[in-house]
Amino acid sequence: MENTLAFAQQMDQADELAGFRSKFFIPQHQGKDTVYFTGNSLGLQPKSAESYLQQELEDWRAYGVEGHFDAKRPWFSYHEFFADHLSDVVGAKSTEVVAMGSLTGNLHLLMHSFYRPTKDRYKILCEKKAFPSDSYALQAQAKSHGFDPEDAIVELAPAEGSSLISDASVIEKIFELGDSLAMVMIGGVNYYSGQVFDMGFITDAAHKVGATCGFDLAHAVGNIELKLHEWQVDFAAWCTYKYLNSGPGSVGGIFVHQNNHHKRLPILAGWWGHDKESRFLMEPEFVPIQSAEAWQQSNAPVFNMAIHLASLDIFKEAGLERLRKKSRPLTDFLELVINDVAQKTGNQLEIITPKEHERRGCQLSVVAHGHGKALFDKITAEGVIADWREPNVIRMAPVPLYNSFEDVYRFGEILTRALA
Repeated sequence: MENTLAFAQQMDQADELAGFRSKFFIPQHQGKDTVYFTGNSLGLQPKSAESYLQQELEDWRAYGVEGHFDAKRPWFSYHEFFADHLSDVVGAKSTEVVAMGSLTGNLHLLMHSFYRPTKDRYKILCEKKAFPSDSYALQAQAKSHGFDPEDAIVELAPAEGSSLISDASVIEKIFELGDSLAMVMIGGVNYYSGQVFDMGFITDAAHKVGATCGFDLAHAVGNIELKLHEWQVDFAAWCTYKYLNSGPGSVGGIFVHQNNHHKRLPILAGWWGHDKESRFLMEPEFVPIQSAEAWQQSNAPVFNMAIHLASLDIFKEAGLERLRKKSRPLTDFLELVINDVAQKTGNQLEIITPKEHERRGCQLSVVAHGHGKALFDKITAEGVIADWREPNVIRMAPVPLYNSFEDVYRFGEILTRALA
């Protein structure tokens, strides 16, 4: 690789996914496409989203309540349209996934079932500097069972002088906690550093000490290869507005391993999780569906799910294997450009995201020593849409569905000017 326009254009010409960029609306800056590197925060709008949503609006207008059965995509079973798509994305069986709810709400629903502390086994293991909403949810779960979060929640921090938490240190802490550990709940990809955890390795260790194991996959879904069924993960939840491009605040999703479908787990029940054959008999006793659908509480929010379906159809067409095949060199090129610009301008730009492909997805997190927020503001003013995270990190994620190698080269030019 080399930091030249010719190299970037050569890579784009050879890119079998290059045509997918035209399926999205790219925000504009002074009449040109922005360098949009914030798919890790909010993915871009698919151009097909409007027609998918329009179909539901037309069916509502034409059928009223009968749209539950007569719409082109009947609303009664709307969530079922997502099972095959989502199972491919997260490496699961179709009965193990559901499009439903929102991320933190779904985590609460799942932890109600999978965090079952006792007097002696009540500890929760998570990563230090987890996404704040995860931290708040874990604290609330501990308090709801009568435990002091300061005692119940064990946060694992990076080693001194590092921004990363090694998988080995997670395993070591799991076995150290042993019989006191009730649940492991970690972000599969850390939102701040972009580090990917070895979820299969961690799950196996948790099970060996008798704990349950779940993951927040907000920054993993649509970004890295997942094998949740194979890894025997107990539960997981995610949002869909980042790499899955389903719109701000769109519907979330959950995974519950089939090993748990027939257990008598406590569920915060709602009628849409009730056995489908008898749901409309309106009987007083909850009879859970024998799948991940049991965790549903309400019928589908069809309008925002329509956009989710539009995006997943594009995602399926592109294929996760081809997306990862492009993503690795695309992020590698961004790494090269950042390091090249730092060297040429005499600045220290520290990439804290791991270098190894298996330990990162699209995102690179950069500490601009001596510049901080001022540098972020400069590149923003020149048409780079990236992401600032306190205290000192710029997060950038070139997304293979719509970002190009030329985007990365243009970013390097803007970065060079901003550092001059």
